[in-house]
Formats: sequence, C-alpha cells, structure tokens
Amino acid sequence: MNDGYELLDSGGGRKLERFGRFVLARPCSQAMWKPSLPESEWNRADASFDREDGNRWHGRGNLPKEWTMETAGIKFSLGGTDFGHLGIFPEQRAQWKWIMEALRASPGAKVLNLFAYSGGSTLAAALAGAEVCHLDASKGMVEWARRNAALNGLDSIRWIVDDAHKFMRREIRRGRRYDAIVLDPPTFGRGASGEMYKIERSLQETLDLASSLLSERPVFVLFSSHTPGLTCKVAENILRQRFPAARLESGEMLLEGRGTPCPSGIFCRVVF
Repeated sequence: MNDGYELLDSGGGRKLERFGRFVLARPCSQAMWKPSLPESEWNRADASFDREDGNRWHGRGNLPKEWTMETAGIKFSLGGTDFGHLGIFPEQRAQWKWIMEALRASPGAKVLNLFAYSGGSTLAAALAGAEVCHLDASKGMVEWARRNAALNGLDSIRWIVDDAHKFMRREIRRGRRYDAIVLDPPTFGRGASGEMYKIERSLQETLDLASSLLSERPVFVLFSSHTPGLTCKVAENILRQRFPAARLESGEMLLEGRGTPCPSGIFCRVVF
C-alpha cells in the first residue's frame, strides 16, 4: 500500500475508508448513489460513526487512542473525535501535493495558513522549504498540528492560536507580508475569544485582509471550502474581483481510491 488513505467504497449516504491499518464507515451526504461493495464488506469495518441519534461511534474501542498514517508524503497522527473527525481531511491531498510543487519553485517563500486545523497545508509548505505561519482559533487543534509537525521532523513553524481577522489586522499594522496564503474558512465557527464567524457575512472581510497581507511578488492564494452552496463558480467570481490579472484554477475536492470518487468540497487557486 503506497498511500495510507484509500476510499474503499461510497454510497447510500456513507463512505468506507482506510486510514492506515484501520477501516472506518462514516456519513457522507454527497454519496447519493448505491454502494458498490456488499453490506458484508461494510460490516467488516473496524469502527463506524453515525448521526442518526446524535453523534455516535460504534466499535470505537477497536481503535487506539491515536495512530499514525502517511499520505501525500506527510505523516499524520489520527484519533477518533466526538464529532466523527479523525484529524485529517484526505480530500485535500491533491492540494497538499500542489502546494509542495508550487513552493519548491519559490524557495524561502513566506506562507500563512489560516483556519489551519491539524496542519496538512502547513506541513506541505514547510516540507517544501517555506517559512510557515500556522493559525487556528482552537488551541487543541494547534497542539494536534504541532504533534504532526514533530512526526515530520519540522520544528521551525510559527504557531498562532487566535481569531483570524484579529491576527491579520495586527500583521498588517506590523508590516508583515506573505508570498502565499492558504485558507479554508468554516461555514460557522468561533474565534479564540468567542468571536463568531459566518462565512456568508465574514468571507469578504477575510479576503480583504488576506489580500492586504500579500507581498509585492506573491506566489498563490489557495482557497477551499466545505460549505454547501459555495460552488467553484461562486469562489471564482469572488476571487476574480480581487485578483483580476491572476490565473484561477478551480475544481471539486475528491475522496479517491477504489470506490466511486466522492466530492467533498471545492478549491480555487489564485496563481500569480
């Protein structure tokens, strides 16, 4: 097995995935088609998660508290959370590979990763030799990302627990600028001090601040989203207004493997 992640099957509102040596079945609202594998194969999963009567794991005791896997050349520490997440969004694998390729052609670039979760994009950028600032409002997620950085032998990342807008305003005042910015804002979230974030009303300000932080010779802005209704064309329209001379590349993020590719959000790359 060359990659630690694999989509084994999807359908009926579910997805069957392999994370390292463990197979998990979890909800997937986009998977409206019929599964390819028989139910007996799904029943062999080490654990499953559903939201039928609240958030609930089945067979969670079959999983260790933490385990390690590698995908896209990056090592991750995984663990089952109460919301069914594991500490990784594997649909971002293609973006991590793209980040590495783009930054290897721009040695020493300064990168800001906003709403950075467990750090997949941060690690991809750092492994490519970039100088990275990682920001998330959750102290627990930043600690998780730091563990992932240690797994990958990375120790020079700048770690920030803060509200994204507050931090960006301070960086603008300080005169700091970045050559590349990665952002995957939540549909709804709260900042480190309880600040409310709603993408439909907050995204414009997020992008205004981010564009003000770009250096004179930027490399890229990478925007991604899991918000229902925020399509590739919507993202393109928003980003083209800010960066009319840049090249835009957009598409669906996919969970991939042996099963039917499963859409899981969108991306839009702004390439300068």
